Amino acid sequence: MKTVISAALLFGLCNLAAADDKVDPAGTWKCSYAIGEMKRESTLTIKKDGDKLVGTMDWPDQKGAKLKDVTLKDGELSFTAERELKDMKLAVTYKLKVEKDSLKGKGEVDAGGEKRAFDIEGKRETK
Repeated sequence: MKTVISAALLFGLCNLAAADDKVDPAGTWKCSYAIGEMKRESTLTIKKDGDKLVGTMDWPDQKGAKLKDVTLKDGELSFTAERELKDMKLAVTYKLKVEKDSLKGKGEVDAGGEKRAFDIEGKRETK
């Protein structure tokens, strides 16, 4: 009986690990979020570069911001993007749960010593 239970647990753990391997954040994502009452949009592009992930973020008034510290762990994509607004440079940290062709999570920015978080969602663009 112990052998059967051990085998079932091992099989279950292997399936969980395999499920996470199937999460693929690569692609172009159309994202939407709100800051206060204002709805915003951005485009996130993630690519594989060997065994690591790289990418860029675009906003209507800023293109090609390179992502820093891009990681995928347990289906969560995290990274930092530098947002330029007028003469300010703001580091925005994202933590997004990837599920098939959608992502959902939080962004956080330190604006003048005050941390502000916002919800963000995205859909993968199809070719």
